[in-house]
Amino acid sequence: MPLRLDAGAAGFADAFTALVNARREADADVSRDVAAIVARVRAEGDAALVDLTRRFDRHDLEANGWEISRAERRAALDGLDPDLRAALELAAERIAVYHAAQKPVDRDEIDAAGVRIGARWRPVDAAGLYVPGGRAAYPSTVLMNALPARVAGVGRLAMVVPTPNGEANPLVLAAAELAGVDEVWRVGGAQAIAALAYGTARIRPVDVVVGPGNAWVAEAKRQLYGVVGIDMVAGPSEIVVVADGANDPAWIAADLLSQAEHDPTSQSILFTDDDAFADAVARQVTEQLATLATGATAATAWDANGAIIVVPTLEAALPLVDRLAPEHLELAVDDPDALFAQVRHAGSVFLGRHTPEAVGDYVAGPNHVLPTGRRARFASGLSVLDFMKRTSFIACGPAGLAAIGPAAVALADAEGLPAHARSVAIRL
Repeated sequence: MPLRLDAGAAGFADAFTALVNARREADADVSRDVAAIVARVRAEGDAALVDLTRRFDRHDLEANGWEISRAERRAALDGLDPDLRAALELAAERIAVYHAAQKPVDRDEIDAAGVRIGARWRPVDAAGLYVPGGRAAYPSTVLMNALPARVAGVGRLAMVVPTPNGEANPLVLAAAELAGVDEVWRVGGAQAIAALAYGTARIRPVDVVVGPGNAWVAEAKRQLYGVVGIDMVAGPSEIVVVADGANDPAWIAADLLSQAEHDPTSQSILFTDDDAFADAVARQVTEQLATLATGATAATAWDANGAIIVVPTLEAALPLVDRLAPEHLELAVDDPDALFAQVRHAGSVFLGRHTPEAVGDYVAGPNHVLPTGRRARFASGLSVLDFMKRTSFIACGPAGLAAIGPAAVALADAEGLPAHARSVAIRL
Protein backbone atom coordinates (compact mmCIF):
# COMPACT_ATOMS: atom_id res chain seq x y z
CA MET A 1 0.00 0.00 0.00
CA PRO A 2 1.19 3.57 -0.62
CA LEU A 3 2.34 5.68 2.29
CA ARG A 4 -0.40 7.74 3.97
CA LEU A 5 0.73 10.72 6.06
CA ASP A 6 -1.01 13.52 7.92
CA ALA A 7 1.04 16.68 8.38
CA GLY A 8 -0.67 17.29 11.72
CA ALA A 9 0.10 13.88 13.17
CA ALA A 10 2.88 13.05 15.63
CA GLY A 11 5.95 11.70 13.90
CA PHE A 12 5.15 13.37 10.57
CA ALA A 13 8.47 15.21 10.35
CA ASP A 14 10.51 12.03 10.66
CA ALA A 15 8.27 10.09 8.29
CA PHE A 16 8.41 12.82 5.65
CA THR A 17 12.19 13.12 5.97
CA ALA A 18 12.45 9.38 5.35
CA LEU A 19 10.31 9.81 2.22
CA VAL A 20 12.52 12.63 0.97
CA ASN A 21 15.70 10.64 1.55
CA ALA A 22 14.49 7.31 0.20
CA ARG A 23 16.56 5.93 -2.66
CA ARG A 24 14.64 4.49 -5.61
CA GLU A 25 17.53 3.69 -7.90
CA ALA A 26 18.21 0.06 -8.77
CA ASP A 27 19.56 -1.90 -5.83
CA ALA A 28 22.35 -3.52 -7.80
CA ASP A 29 25.72 -1.84 -7.62
CA VAL A 30 26.32 -1.32 -11.31
CA SER A 31 29.36 0.95 -11.05
CA ARG A 32 31.94 -1.84 -11.34
CA ASP A 33 30.15 -3.53 -14.25
CA VAL A 34 29.83 -0.26 -16.14
CA ALA A 35 33.50 0.57 -15.58
CA ALA A 36 34.43 -2.79 -17.08
CA ILE A 37 32.18 -2.24 -20.10
CA VAL A 38 33.53 1.26 -20.68
CA ALA A 39 37.13 0.06 -20.45
CA ARG A 40 36.44 -2.77 -22.85
CA VAL A 41 34.82 -0.53 -25.47
CA ARG A 42 37.70 1.91 -25.22
CA ALA A 43 40.23 -0.90 -25.71
CA GLU A 44 38.43 -3.14 -28.21
CA GLY A 45 36.11 -0.76 -30.04
CA ASP A 46 33.71 -2.38 -32.47
CA ALA A 47 34.62 -5.93 -31.41
CA ALA A 48 33.37 -5.16 -27.90
CA LEU A 49 30.14 -3.69 -29.29
CA VAL A 50 29.50 -6.81 -31.37
CA ASP A 51 30.00 -9.12 -28.40
CA LEU A 52 28.03 -7.02 -25.90
CA THR A 53 25.15 -6.50 -28.34
CA ARG A 54 24.95 -10.24 -28.97
CA ARG A 55 24.95 -10.83 -25.23
CA PHE A 56 22.47 -8.18 -24.08
CA ASP A 57 20.26 -7.55 -27.13
CA ARG A 58 20.45 -11.03 -28.66
CA HIS A 59 21.36 -10.09 -32.20
CA ASP A 60 24.40 -9.94 -34.44
CA LEU A 61 25.47 -6.48 -35.57
CA GLU A 62 27.51 -7.89 -38.42
CA ALA A 63 24.58 -9.91 -39.72
CA ASN A 64 21.73 -7.46 -39.08
CA GLY A 65 23.62 -4.28 -39.86
CA TRP A 66 25.14 -1.65 -37.63
CA GLU A 67 23.26 1.35 -38.89
CA ILE A 68 19.60 1.92 -39.71
CA SER A 69 19.56 3.67 -43.06
CA ARG A 70 17.81 6.88 -44.03
CA ALA A 71 15.67 4.84 -46.41
CA GLU A 72 14.41 2.68 -43.53
CA ARG A 73 13.69 5.73 -41.42
CA ARG A 74 11.89 7.48 -44.27
CA ALA A 75 9.81 4.35 -44.91
CA ALA A 76 8.88 4.24 -41.23
CA LEU A 77 7.73 7.87 -41.32
CA ASP A 78 5.82 7.44 -44.57
CA GLY A 79 4.18 4.29 -43.23
CA LEU A 80 2.66 5.93 -40.16
CA ASP A 81 -1.09 6.19 -39.77
CA PRO A 82 -1.99 9.72 -40.95
CA ASP A 83 -3.43 10.77 -37.59
CA LEU A 84 -0.36 9.50 -35.74
CA ARG A 85 1.95 11.25 -38.17
CA ALA A 86 0.00 14.48 -37.73
CA ALA A 87 0.34 14.16 -33.95
CA LEU A 88 4.08 13.58 -34.24
CA GLU A 89 4.44 16.56 -36.57
CA LEU A 90 2.44 18.80 -34.25
CA ALA A 91 4.66 17.79 -31.34
CA ALA A 92 7.81 18.41 -33.39
CA GLU A 93 6.62 21.85 -34.45
CA ARG A 94 5.72 22.96 -30.93
CA ILE A 95 8.96 21.61 -29.44
CA ALA A 96 11.07 23.36 -32.11
CA VAL A 97 9.26 26.69 -31.68
CA TYR A 98 9.55 26.63 -27.90
CA HIS A 99 13.26 25.82 -27.97
CA ALA A 100 14.04 28.38 -30.67
CA ALA A 101 13.20 31.06 -28.11
CA GLN A 102 15.94 29.68 -25.83
CA LYS A 103 18.80 30.52 -28.17
CA PRO A 104 21.17 32.89 -26.35
CA VAL A 105 22.31 36.21 -27.78
CA ASP A 106 25.97 37.11 -28.28
CA ARG A 107 27.34 40.03 -26.28
CA ASP A 108 29.90 42.57 -27.51
CA GLU A 109 30.37 45.92 -25.78
CA ILE A 110 32.86 48.57 -24.67
CA ASP A 111 32.73 49.18 -20.91
CA ALA A 112 33.38 52.38 -18.95
CA ALA A 113 37.12 51.68 -18.84
CA GLY A 114 37.27 51.45 -22.62
CA VAL A 115 37.78 47.67 -22.60
CA ARG A 116 35.92 45.54 -25.12
CA ILE A 117 34.28 42.52 -23.48
CA GLY A 118 31.73 40.03 -24.60
CA ALA A 119 30.75 36.44 -25.22
CA ARG A 120 30.04 34.38 -28.30
CA TRP A 121 27.79 31.29 -28.33
CA ARG A 122 28.45 28.38 -30.68
CA PRO A 123 26.98 24.87 -30.93
CA VAL A 124 28.99 21.74 -30.29
CA ASP A 125 30.12 19.94 -33.42
CA ALA A 126 28.41 16.62 -32.67
CA ALA A 127 25.85 15.32 -30.20
CA GLY A 128 24.86 11.78 -29.28
CA LEU A 129 21.29 10.85 -28.45
CA TYR A 130 20.45 7.77 -26.40
CA VAL A 131 16.93 6.38 -26.88
CA PRO A 132 15.73 3.54 -24.64
CA GLY A 133 14.52 0.36 -26.28
CA GLY A 134 13.27 -1.63 -23.32
CA ARG A 135 9.85 -1.28 -21.67
CA ALA A 136 8.32 0.97 -24.32
CA ALA A 137 9.01 2.95 -27.47
CA TYR A 138 9.60 6.65 -26.92
CA PRO A 139 9.34 8.68 -30.14
CA SER A 140 8.63 11.70 -27.94
CA THR A 141 12.06 11.31 -26.35
CA VAL A 142 13.66 11.37 -29.80
CA LEU A 143 11.97 14.70 -30.53
CA MET A 144 12.72 16.19 -27.11
CA ASN A 145 16.43 15.41 -27.41
CA ALA A 146 17.07 15.89 -31.12
CA LEU A 147 15.14 19.08 -31.84
CA PRO A 148 16.92 21.31 -29.28
CA ALA A 149 20.20 20.12 -30.79
CA ARG A 150 18.99 21.00 -34.25
CA VAL A 151 17.78 24.42 -33.06
CA ALA A 152 21.19 25.00 -31.49
CA GLY A 153 22.83 24.32 -34.86
CA VAL A 154 24.65 21.08 -34.03
CA GLY A 155 26.24 19.79 -37.20
CA ARG A 156 25.98 16.04 -36.57
CA LEU A 157 23.47 14.12 -34.50
CA ALA A 158 24.17 10.43 -33.88
CA MET A 159 21.46 8.32 -32.24
CA VAL A 160 22.02 4.99 -30.51
CA VAL A 161 19.11 2.71 -29.72
CA PRO A 162 19.04 -0.89 -28.50
CA THR A 163 17.17 -3.20 -30.88
CA PRO A 164 16.35 -6.37 -28.89
CA ASN A 165 16.42 -9.41 -31.16
CA GLY A 166 17.40 -7.07 -33.97
CA GLU A 167 14.00 -5.38 -34.11
CA ALA A 168 13.77 -1.59 -34.36
CA ASN A 169 10.62 0.27 -33.38
CA PRO A 170 9.14 2.05 -36.42
CA LEU A 171 7.79 4.93 -34.31
CA VAL A 172 11.26 5.69 -33.01
CA LEU A 173 12.68 5.55 -36.54
CA ALA A 174 9.92 7.83 -37.82
CA ALA A 175 10.64 10.38 -35.10
CA ALA A 176 14.36 10.25 -35.88
CA GLU A 177 13.64 10.99 -39.51
CA LEU A 178 11.26 13.81 -38.65
CA ALA A 179 13.80 15.37 -36.28
CA GLY A 180 16.62 15.22 -38.80
CA VAL A 181 18.88 12.72 -37.02
CA ASP A 182 21.94 11.99 -39.15
CA GLU A 183 22.91 8.51 -37.92
CA VAL A 184 21.00 5.75 -36.10
CA TRP A 185 23.07 2.90 -34.65
CA ARG A 186 21.73 -0.45 -33.39
CA VAL A 187 23.68 -0.26 -30.14
CA GLY A 188 22.40 0.25 -26.61
CA GLY A 189 23.40 0.11 -22.97
CA ALA A 190 26.53 1.42 -21.30
CA GLN A 191 28.54 0.23 -24.31
CA ALA A 192 26.66 2.68 -26.56
CA ILE A 193 27.53 5.60 -24.27
CA ALA A 194 31.18 4.54 -24.28
CA ALA A 195 31.18 4.29 -28.07
CA LEU A 196 29.79 7.82 -28.39
CA ALA A 197 32.32 9.15 -25.90
CA TYR A 198 35.48 7.51 -27.21
CA GLY A 199 34.52 6.61 -30.74
CA THR A 200 35.20 3.35 -32.55
CA ALA A 201 36.22 2.47 -36.08
CA ARG A 202 32.58 2.78 -37.15
CA ILE A 203 31.06 5.29 -34.73
CA ARG A 204 32.73 8.67 -34.57
CA PRO A 205 32.90 10.32 -31.13
CA VAL A 206 30.59 13.16 -30.12
CA ASP A 207 30.95 16.15 -27.81
CA VAL A 208 27.74 15.79 -25.78
CA VAL A 209 25.60 12.76 -24.90
CA VAL A 210 21.96 13.23 -23.90
CA GLY A 211 18.94 11.04 -23.33
CA PRO A 212 17.46 8.75 -20.66
CA GLY A 213 18.22 5.12 -20.00
CA ASN A 214 18.41 2.45 -17.33
CA ALA A 215 20.76 2.40 -14.36
CA TRP A 216 23.67 1.17 -16.51
CA VAL A 217 23.19 3.97 -19.04
CA ALA A 218 22.94 6.59 -16.30
CA GLU A 219 26.07 5.26 -14.62
CA ALA A 220 27.98 5.24 -17.91
CA LYS A 221 27.09 8.89 -18.45
CA ARG A 222 28.24 9.71 -14.94
CA GLN A 223 31.56 7.91 -15.41
CA LEU A 224 32.21 9.44 -18.83
CA TYR A 225 31.38 13.03 -17.93
CA GLY A 226 34.48 15.01 -18.74
CA VAL A 227 35.29 12.84 -21.74
CA VAL A 228 32.00 14.13 -23.12
CA GLY A 229 29.41 16.54 -21.86
CA ILE A 230 26.14 15.10 -20.58
CA ASP A 231 22.69 16.51 -19.97
CA MET A 232 22.17 14.92 -16.54
CA VAL A 233 22.26 11.64 -14.64
CA ALA A 234 18.57 10.81 -14.63
CA GLY A 235 16.84 8.53 -12.17
CA PRO A 236 13.32 7.09 -11.87
CA SER A 237 10.37 9.24 -12.93
CA GLU A 238 8.37 11.16 -10.34
CA ILE A 239 5.29 13.35 -10.03
CA VAL A 240 3.91 15.46 -7.19
CA VAL A 241 0.30 16.65 -7.42
CA VAL A 242 -1.07 19.42 -5.19
CA ALA A 243 -4.85 19.26 -5.42
CA ASP A 244 -7.91 20.46 -3.54
CA GLY A 245 -11.21 18.65 -3.12
CA ALA A 246 -12.83 20.44 -6.04
CA ASN A 247 -10.97 18.17 -8.48
CA ASP A 248 -12.42 15.05 -10.02
CA PRO A 249 -10.60 12.26 -8.12
CA ALA A 250 -10.49 10.16 -11.30
CA TRP A 251 -8.45 12.87 -13.04
CA ILE A 252 -5.92 13.07 -10.23
CA ALA A 253 -5.65 9.29 -9.96
CA ALA A 254 -4.92 9.13 -13.69
CA ASP A 255 -2.21 11.76 -13.28
CA LEU A 256 -0.55 9.81 -10.48
CA LEU A 257 -0.61 6.61 -12.53
CA SER A 258 0.79 8.37 -15.59
CA GLN A 259 4.18 8.32 -13.91
CA ALA A 260 3.76 5.08 -11.94
CA GLU A 261 3.40 3.14 -15.19
CA HIS A 262 6.89 4.12 -16.34
CA ASP A 263 8.81 1.81 -14.05
CA PRO A 264 8.47 -0.04 -10.72
CA THR A 265 10.80 2.56 -9.18
CA SER A 266 8.71 5.57 -10.26
CA GLN A 267 7.15 7.76 -7.58
CA SER A 268 3.73 9.47 -7.38
CA ILE A 269 2.79 11.74 -4.46
CA LEU A 270 -0.45 13.59 -3.75
CA PHE A 271 -0.75 16.55 -1.38
CA THR A 272 -4.29 17.58 -0.49
CA ASP A 273 -6.08 19.50 2.24
CA ASP A 274 -9.17 17.28 2.03
CA ASP A 275 -9.28 13.89 3.79
CA ALA A 276 -12.34 12.69 1.89
CA PHE A 277 -10.74 13.65 -1.43
CA ALA A 278 -7.58 11.73 -0.47
CA ASP A 279 -9.72 8.63 0.13
CA ALA A 280 -11.54 9.09 -3.17
CA VAL A 281 -8.28 9.38 -5.11
CA ALA A 282 -6.93 6.25 -3.44
CA ARG A 283 -10.06 4.33 -4.48
CA GLN A 284 -9.78 5.63 -8.02
CA VAL A 285 -6.16 4.54 -8.27
CA THR A 286 -7.18 1.02 -7.28
CA GLU A 287 -10.02 0.98 -9.82
CA GLN A 288 -7.91 2.33 -12.65
CA LEU A 289 -5.05 -0.06 -11.98
CA ALA A 290 -7.41 -2.92 -12.80
CA THR A 291 -7.94 -1.56 -16.32
CA LEU A 292 -4.38 -0.48 -17.22
CA ALA A 293 -2.33 -2.59 -19.59
CA THR A 294 0.64 -1.34 -17.56
CA GLY A 295 -1.14 -2.10 -14.30
CA ALA A 296 1.41 -4.52 -12.91
CA THR A 297 4.25 -2.00 -13.23
CA ALA A 298 2.12 0.90 -11.99
CA ALA A 299 0.82 -1.07 -9.01
CA THR A 300 4.33 -2.00 -7.93
CA ALA A 301 5.46 1.62 -8.15
CA TRP A 302 2.37 2.94 -6.35
CA ASP A 303 2.56 0.41 -3.54
CA ALA A 304 6.31 0.77 -3.03
CA ASN A 305 6.85 4.48 -3.65
CA GLY A 306 3.49 6.23 -3.74
CA ALA A 307 2.27 8.59 -1.02
CA ILE A 308 -0.85 10.55 -0.07
CA ILE A 309 -0.16 13.43 2.30
CA VAL A 310 -2.91 15.44 3.96
CA VAL A 311 -1.92 18.99 4.86
CA PRO A 312 -3.88 21.71 6.73
CA THR A 313 -3.71 24.06 3.73
CA LEU A 314 -2.30 23.72 0.24
CA GLU A 315 0.10 26.57 0.98
CA ALA A 316 1.52 24.42 3.78
CA ALA A 317 2.39 21.77 1.19
CA LEU A 318 4.76 24.00 -0.75
CA PRO A 319 7.77 23.89 1.62
CA LEU A 320 7.38 20.11 1.58
CA VAL A 321 7.25 20.11 -2.21
CA ASP A 322 10.45 22.15 -2.31
CA ARG A 323 12.18 19.54 -0.17
CA LEU A 324 11.17 16.87 -2.68
CA ALA A 325 12.21 19.10 -5.63
CA PRO A 326 10.17 16.89 -7.95
CA GLU A 327 10.69 16.24 -11.62
CA HIS A 328 7.02 17.09 -12.33
CA LEU A 329 4.69 19.21 -10.20
CA GLU A 330 0.98 19.65 -10.87
CA LEU A 331 -0.90 22.48 -9.16
CA ALA A 332 -4.50 21.38 -9.70
CA VAL A 333 -6.36 24.38 -8.28
CA ASP A 334 -8.38 27.32 -9.58
CA ASP A 335 -5.59 29.86 -8.99
CA PRO A 336 -2.36 27.96 -9.59
CA ASP A 337 -0.26 31.11 -10.01
CA ALA A 338 -0.68 31.98 -6.34
CA LEU A 339 0.89 28.65 -5.40
CA PHE A 340 3.39 28.69 -8.26
CA ALA A 341 4.82 31.98 -6.97
CA GLN A 342 5.89 30.13 -3.82
CA VAL A 343 7.52 27.14 -5.59
CA ARG A 344 11.32 27.20 -5.66
CA HIS A 345 12.35 23.72 -6.78
CA ALA A 346 10.67 21.70 -9.53
CA GLY A 347 11.72 20.44 -12.94
CA SER A 348 8.51 21.48 -14.68
CA VAL A 349 5.23 22.81 -13.28
CA PHE A 350 1.75 22.14 -14.71
CA LEU A 351 -0.74 24.87 -13.84
CA GLY A 352 -4.44 24.34 -13.27
CA ARG A 353 -6.95 21.52 -13.41
CA HIS A 354 -6.75 21.04 -17.19
CA THR A 355 -2.97 20.67 -17.49
CA PRO A 356 -2.04 17.03 -16.90
CA GLU A 357 1.66 16.25 -16.82
CA ALA A 358 1.24 13.95 -19.80
CA VAL A 359 0.51 16.89 -22.12
CA GLY A 360 4.01 18.09 -21.32
CA ASP A 361 5.46 14.73 -22.24
CA TYR A 362 4.29 15.09 -25.81
CA VAL A 363 2.95 18.29 -27.32
CA ALA A 364 3.14 21.33 -25.02
CA GLY A 365 6.63 22.38 -26.16
CA PRO A 366 8.86 22.58 -23.06
CA ASN A 367 11.29 19.73 -22.71
CA HIS A 368 10.28 16.57 -20.87
CA VAL A 369 13.87 15.58 -20.07
CA LEU A 370 13.99 16.86 -16.50
CA PRO A 371 16.06 16.50 -13.32
CA THR A 372 14.97 13.71 -10.98
CA GLY A 373 15.98 12.56 -7.51
CA ARG A 374 15.78 16.06 -5.96
CA ARG A 375 18.23 17.43 -8.54
CA ALA A 376 15.78 20.18 -9.46
CA ARG A 377 17.32 21.99 -6.47
CA PHE A 378 20.31 22.78 -8.70
CA ALA A 379 19.58 21.57 -12.22
CA SER A 380 17.21 22.38 -15.07
CA GLY A 381 15.55 20.45 -17.86
CA LEU A 382 17.23 19.81 -21.19
CA SER A 383 17.48 22.92 -23.35
CA VAL A 384 19.24 24.41 -26.34
CA LEU A 385 22.02 25.51 -23.96
CA ASP A 386 23.00 21.87 -23.37
CA PHE A 387 24.18 21.78 -26.98
CA MET A 388 26.02 25.12 -26.95
CA LYS A 389 29.04 26.63 -25.25
CA ARG A 390 30.01 30.20 -24.52
CA THR A 391 33.38 31.70 -25.40
CA SER A 392 34.19 34.98 -23.68
CA PHE A 393 36.52 37.54 -25.26
CA ILE A 394 38.43 40.63 -24.15
CA ALA A 395 40.17 43.38 -26.11
CA CYS A 396 42.27 46.07 -24.39
CA GLY A 397 43.78 49.06 -26.12
CA PRO A 398 46.57 51.09 -24.45
CA ALA A 399 44.06 53.27 -22.58
CA GLY A 400 41.97 50.30 -21.46
CA LEU A 401 44.99 48.40 -20.16
CA ALA A 402 46.21 51.53 -18.39
CA ALA A 403 42.85 51.81 -16.64
CA ILE A 404 42.62 48.24 -15.30
CA GLY A 405 46.18 46.88 -15.60
CA PRO A 406 47.63 48.25 -12.33
CA ALA A 407 44.95 46.41 -10.34
CA ALA A 408 45.83 43.20 -12.16
CA VAL A 409 49.52 43.70 -11.27
CA ALA A 410 48.65 44.25 -7.62
CA LEU A 411 46.52 41.12 -7.45
CA ALA A 412 49.12 38.99 -9.24
CA ASP A 413 51.82 40.17 -6.82
CA ALA A 414 49.54 39.40 -3.89
CA GLU A 415 49.04 35.86 -5.21
CA GLY A 416 52.78 35.34 -5.60
CA LEU A 417 52.70 35.06 -9.40
CA PRO A 418 55.35 37.49 -10.66
CA ALA A 419 55.20 36.36 -14.29
CA HIS A 420 51.52 37.21 -14.33
CA ALA A 421 52.30 40.64 -12.94
CA ARG A 422 55.15 41.23 -15.39
CA SER A 423 53.06 40.26 -18.46
CA VAL A 424 50.74 43.17 -17.61
CA ALA A 425 53.23 45.64 -16.17
CA ILE A 426 55.57 45.34 -19.13
CA ARG A 427 52.84 46.85 -21.31
CA LEU A 428 52.02 49.78 -19.02
